Amino acid sequence: MSNLKQTLRDNKWARWIVLACLVVPMFASYFFDDMFSSLSELFKNPECLELGWNMADYGFYASGYSFLCIWGGLIVCGALLDKFGVRLVGSIFVGMMVGGAALVTFAISAGFAPKTSLTIAYIGCMLFGLGSEIAGVSVTRSIAKWFKGKNMALAMGLQLAIARFGTATAILIAPKIVAQKAVGEIYTLSETNQPALIGLAVLAVGAILWAIFVAMDTKFDKETGETDKVETAEEDKFRFSDIWKVLSNPRFLMIAILCVTFYCCVIRFKKFGVSILLPLFGVNLDIATVLLAMIPFFTILFTPLFGALVDKVGKATTWMVVGASLVLTSHLIITFAPQGVPAYAYIAIDLLGIGYSLVPSAMWPSVPKIIPEKNLGTAYSLIYWVQNIGMWAVPIYVGKIFTKTITEAGNKAQEISAALKAEYVFILLGIIAIGVAIMLLRSSRKHPELGLDK
Repeated sequence: MSNLKQTLRDNKWARWIVLACLVVPMFASYFFDDMFSSLSELFKNPECLELGWNMADYGFYASGYSFLCIWGGLIVCGALLDKFGVRLVGSIFVGMMVGGAALVTFAISAGFAPKTSLTIAYIGCMLFGLGSEIAGVSVTRSIAKWFKGKNMALAMGLQLAIARFGTATAILIAPKIVAQKAVGEIYTLSETNQPALIGLAVLAVGAILWAIFVAMDTKFDKETGETDKVETAEEDKFRFSDIWKVLSNPRFLMIAILCVTFYCCVIRFKKFGVSILLPLFGVNLDIATVLLAMIPFFTILFTPLFGALVDKVGKATTWMVVGASLVLTSHLIITFAPQGVPAYAYIAIDLLGIGYSLVPSAMWPSVPKIIPEKNLGTAYSLIYWVQNIGMWAVPIYVGKIFTKTITEAGNKAQEISAALKAEYVFILLGIIAIGVAIMLLRSSRKHPELGLDK
């Protein structure tokens, strides 16, 4: 008879209850972040919005998610997470996520002047963004703790899939909640704030479930005498010199640049996708929404498959080049394919979704091959930092393109021109991504001892 003490983690149902408590906050976070992605068309005509925001305002608001992350928030808060533990720090940032979303909802519901509502919403989006990022780290670490040696890959895959399903859900249902009106009709605040109210309600449920997880995690640690803090050996503690060690690695710089350019080609495209697809391909709003929702659905389906492919056959840098090429090809089709032919839109989005699944599957597992384990935390933080710089800047710039180009509501030629100009931005980013991926491929062949393609 075994004398091993059974803990809460050894109970299969307890583990899956913990996972359920952890995935809902992430689903809600992704939903709230993309609640306006399929409604971007509304901001072309601010005179028809009681909210009064134009496309430049919308782009500025979307950039707020990354602002605090850029200014060291990810690195500092990651260190706090290690020092004070997931339960305390994670709870603070789950609270910040919900509080930031509440501030955004208040800003777009209270009837303020457009600039006032935008300022308040931007502050809320800043808090929501940093809270979401650190909450995501907390969730990942907690899953690793509870599923260690017990279907961890499955649990993490389910968490990511359900979170991205939050994006797809927001894209699909937002146009149903804010029904399209005839040209010239006014969208009231009580209509345009509905997606935010729903997102805030789901976030509140997520916060309650997080509290249940905290209670279960506390009980588990009492059973085992463990702690959720990370005990770091003296030689592994963070030093500022570690940043230079990472940044002086040319292959790390290539991956960081690939990351920011590639993700902006996809994630920031989603923010304006409906406003690009509608005028260029002559589809209606329902079809444009489905097209946009296909992107996260592709990642849910293909990312695990491509991850297994990279594990099986290697050639990671080759797959990065292929994935980046698919994304660039997608934007070239959107830009230069015959206008008014919906079939090309489906082809372009298919390629975008496949490329979006392929590059991360090869890119993220490559980082531990070029960076020592003791510096991995610093390396990933720096990659996220570089990524967030792009995530902050691109929507501001693209939003201004739409506002400056479309000066007359309903002017089809201006809408097409704005969509094309926006696509030129994504094409440029795609070219940079492919160039960097090819440089990484050549570097890997020159330094096979790194094992990047094993």
